Amino acid sequence: MAKRVAIVGAGVSGLASIRCCLEGGLEPTCFERSDDLGGLWRFTEHVEEGRASLYKSVVSNSCKEMSCYSDFPFPEDYPNYVPNSQFLEYLRMYANQFNLLKCIRFKTEVCRVTKRPDFTVTGQWEVVTRHEGKQESAIFDAIMVCTGFLTNPHLPLNSFPGINTFEGQYFHSRQYKHPDIFKDKNVLVIGVGNSGTDIAVEASHVAKKVFLSTTGGAWVMSRVSESGLPWDMLFMTRFHNMLRNSLPTPVVTWWMSRKINSWFNHANYGLAPEDRTQMKEPVINDELPGRIITGKVLIKPSIKEVKKNSVIFNYTPKEQPIDIIVFATGYTFAFPFLDETVVKVEDGQASLYKYIFPAHLEKPTLAVIGLIKPLGSMIPTGETQARWAVQVLKGVNKLPPRSVMIEEVNARKENRPSGNC
Repeated sequence: MAKRVAIVGAGVSGLASIRCCLEGGLEPTCFERSDDLGGLWRFTEHVEEGRASLYKSVVSNSCKEMSCYSDFPFPEDYPNYVPNSQFLEYLRMYANQFNLLKCIRFKTEVCRVTKRPDFTVTGQWEVVTRHEGKQESAIFDAIMVCTGFLTNPHLPLNSFPGINTFEGQYFHSRQYKHPDIFKDKNVLVIGVGNSGTDIAVEASHVAKKVFLSTTGGAWVMSRVSESGLPWDMLFMTRFHNMLRNSLPTPVVTWWMSRKINSWFNHANYGLAPEDRTQMKEPVINDELPGRIITGKVLIKPSIKEVKKNSVIFNYTPKEQPIDIIVFATGYTFAFPFLDETVVKVEDGQASLYKYIFPAHLEKPTLAVIGLIKPLGSMIPTGETQARWAVQVLKGVNKLPPRSVMIEEVNARKENRPSGNC
């Protein structure tokens, strides 16, 4: 009899997990709390609880050639970088092509996932779900958690003295949908990640003034790279990967900064990363340097104090009038349906072997798929994770002893700054 697998979430990693389970002869049931698939890639005018939220203008940061499922390329008439509406259409086509919808139960929230009393022998789980107000319970042989990490906004208000006195509007970037709200306003965006730079650039077309505040800087790259080719087709080759993994860190850092600065010198634009030893995910934005050089976006340091209608930045005593503050300060992640002893989260990091399996579990029957920030697209990464996880769930591949896995997790924690998964 086929092993029954509960999959939580029907986004890009959830769909890949269903497909890998079916291919591996397992019996998947996917629970999706909203009424449709797509996860992050399904735009809605309103923010939905428990689901990633995107703004109207989002376009993929990885080109279609590098972003597709391994056996299902994007249609040829799609642009190289795909707008969110077309990306969602692609996910629908994928689900239909491989008959995945039959395995998805929509409008079904996973309330609780707990070990069965005989877990140490069977590795089984009890899953409690809620559909249209009615709770159900079922037993599964394995769990694949595909909820991602873009649902719980990180809003560190305590780090901004005076924010409680601010009389303007402030919100997390998760709430942002359209630039109209910025018309003729003085806007401050805090955080130079992909969302922060996108929002600052969009605001700069309609706002009176836009400030972009950064504490540590960032490398910014354009989607259009050498000879007009997509950046990741040149940057994500096996040769480049071999170089990054084999050369000493200072050499890699020097080479990367030289390459990225060839577009524009980040130091001249106030964007040079302070910590160059940690090669974080670069920011992809085609317009930012053009908006900075024309004065439409003003780069500022961190905030010293927020006042009623203005802010004071560090190292610059002059007050700047502000009407709207957008906190593009990232996300935390949690598994509200899991007991915290199942997946331990400390300092923003989960104790997962190879980012997938809880290192301390007696039986390797729970896998977390897609809780990783790859340099490049999530789709092939999530699919590869799901494929390996299915082999482990089937017993074809074996994990090392728990002590070895815990050692690997601890070593990674020591080498990584907190706040990353």
